[in-house]
Amino acid sequence: MGNQNNDLLAKIKAKHPQVEITENGHIHVPVNHLVDFMRDLKDNFGFNYLTNLTATDYKDYMTVVYNPCIAERAEMLHVIVKIDRDNPQVPSMVPIWGGANWQEREVYDLLGINFIGHPDLRRILLAPDWEGHPLRKDYEWETYREE
Repeated sequence: MGNQNNDLLAKIKAKHPQVEITENGHIHVPVNHLVDFMRDLKDNFGFNYLTNLTATDYKDYMTVVYNPCIAERAEMLHVIVKIDRDNPQVPSMVPIWGGANWQEREVYDLLGINFIGHPDLRRILLAPDWEGHPLRKDYEWETYREE
């Protein structure tokens, strides 16, 4: 990791002591600080584009992963939020980055994570009457799957 990135991470940590930054530069944010943290990244650190938003089911918990970047400098962060698997929800980032719209819908569709405050949270890939979320570890597949 370059010195410039280390300096940036140090400034972020100083301003947001509630986050944990790992050795490889991943930023773990408590869900109750997510909106303020992401708003600050955009407004005060210049992260003007959300490159990617995805999620993972770990059976006992889930994570939502965000990759905001400064487009003009190709500077990108890896922000991770751990959430409860039984009630998977996080605040929507659409009010901060409009490009989160379809990405949040895809994560909702495939993993069942609710994005609170999303303007139109509905399925985007699967039929509206599809039951379940196929990327969850406990999803029951009804068709043949090659081992």
